[in-house]
Amino acid sequence: MDMPSQQEGTVEDLAASLEGLTPQALRQRIRTQQHTTPTTGLAPGYLQGNLAILPKAQAFDFLLFCQRNPKPCPIIGLAESGSPKVPELGNDIDIRSDLPAYRVFREGVPQETVNDLSSLWRDDMVSFVIGCSFSFEEALKATGIPLRHIQAGRNVPMYRTSISTVPAGVFSGPLVVSMRAFPSWDAINAIVLSDRFRLAHGAPVHIGDPSQIGIENIDKPDFGDPPYMEEGDIPVFWACGVTPQLALRNCGADIAFTHAPGHMLVTDIPSSAAESRLSGLGPFHQTASSTP
Repeated sequence: MDMPSQQEGTVEDLAASLEGLTPQALRQRIRTQQHTTPTTGLAPGYLQGNLAILPKAQAFDFLLFCQRNPKPCPIIGLAESGSPKVPELGNDIDIRSDLPAYRVFREGVPQETVNDLSSLWRDDMVSFVIGCSFSFEEALKATGIPLRHIQAGRNVPMYRTSISTVPAGVFSGPLVVSMRAFPSWDAINAIVLSDRFRLAHGAPVHIGDPSQIGIENIDKPDFGDPPYMEEGDIPVFWACGVTPQLALRNCGADIAFTHAPGHMLVTDIPSSAAESRLSGLGPFHQTASSTP
């Protein structure tokens, strides 16, 4: 839980350098690889998304997996088979190039990280965009709740847990969580606020002792950066969109792609669209009656 280095650039510095960019302009910078780092704190006011791209042969089982596990896998966009477009999230989006970094899985094993998928794309690939906790972070910041990882200029820490997801077809695996630490009074407010953002993972799944959910060393996350915590902080754990990256390892897909943790798709959809909604095949096509 080291203090941030005096020489580390902060996420606020990066966000300030990109201030005023529309989601379209930010995606253009990403598409041309002028921006290849995490999207934490960028494009405030707009929904961000995790990514999973699978062959059509595994797509139905993955859809079922997401529906059975809505906390870690709230679907906000779904592309046609073979199409790199997700028009409900942005008319110009090209899912092959509009994330800063991607992980490439072959036979379930992550083998490389790339900045563009165009040379690897196939006509049978189906893209799923999944809600991201970065979207509810804006609500926390707006109420003055500090986010330690942003203060420290780091990606949020993410951990594999002992909590099992609900299997679906060829997909199963442990829940992955992201952690944010707060003083007790801010932790309560963070829990209440995040619960409103059902398409950004909603309320946390655990509070307090990380060993109770199988995390042996909180200083050594499985993904992201080590946490920065202050004395008296309480760790709070949210379901995380990296969960599918463990579920797809035994699904039988010869190739699959995901976002690199922290490197999200920035959409044209206001962050408020993730608030007080239930997950489905695209929240922007739901009726008012689906709002809890």
